[in-house]
Amino acid sequence: MELKIQNLYKFYRNKEALKNINLTLRCGTYGLLGENGAGKSTLMRILTTVDFASKGSIQFNGSDIIELDEKYREKIGYMPQDFNVYPSFTAKDFLEYMGALKGITPEVLKQKIPQVLEFVNLSEVANKKVSAFSGGMKRRIGIAQAILNDPKILILDEPTAGLDPKERIRFANIISSMSKDKIVILSTHIVSDIEAIANNLIVIKSGEILQSGEINLMVSSVAGKIWETVVEQTIFEELSTARQIIRRKQETELIRVRYAGEAYDGIDSRPLEPNLEDYYMYVWR
Repeated sequence: MELKIQNLYKFYRNKEALKNINLTLRCGTYGLLGENGAGKSTLMRILTTVDFASKGSIQFNGSDIIELDEKYREKIGYMPQDFNVYPSFTAKDFLEYMGALKGITPEVLKQKIPQVLEFVNLSEVANKKVSAFSGGMKRRIGIAQAILNDPKILILDEPTAGLDPKERIRFANIISSMSKDKIVILSTHIVSDIEAIANNLIVIKSGEILQSGEINLMVSSVAGKIWETVVEQTIFEELSTARQIIRRKQETELIRVRYAGEAYDGIDSRPLEPNLEDYYMYVWR
């Protein structure tokens, strides 16, 4: 299975929202990482045919997705960033409604709805109104509707927004279990969520692909570039203008600093094992 994006552009009047996007995606989980407004949601909307590219093409298994039309859309599961549920519906009612919109027959829905509710751990609240659900439960019902048609391509835009730590861990486990036979694309600006869920990373900045590849390889590429030191305020100010500060923590009169780049002369710095946040901050400079 292959989803190939070639020379993709998107223009909105005078704004170039996407610039020459080229990606080849196969089964696995891909994290789409970037600041708000970087173009993540625009790319996802185009991949789901909610929006259309100004230039370029997208092919699924060698066929253009526009020409495939419904044959492509039936393979898509999508949870947008601003996912809303109908508060008067029960979880079961809502999934029946969404299933009907997807063209799933009542006979198939009768089997599928209990399966997806169990999968997202909502079986016990199948007949409760969605208006009584927590934010995490609403996100999970969003995942349930996205996988109701057993999609080959699952696209989730900011899926962990508003979730508490426990819900985020549960969500990560759910997504990880689905990526064996699917292309899963999830967009977020929360680096730790990408690190917990995805195997591959796409970094997007101002509508362009800055970097893409396997997370482990990308992180290892900044080995020897991540440091920690403890300094006074005046030295910190010098350091912050000369190096990329990843994190700072005030410790009484001193500041513990994690920074990226070459070791700063004149201070005692120790090398650290890099993580995805380090990589992201390093390439984002």
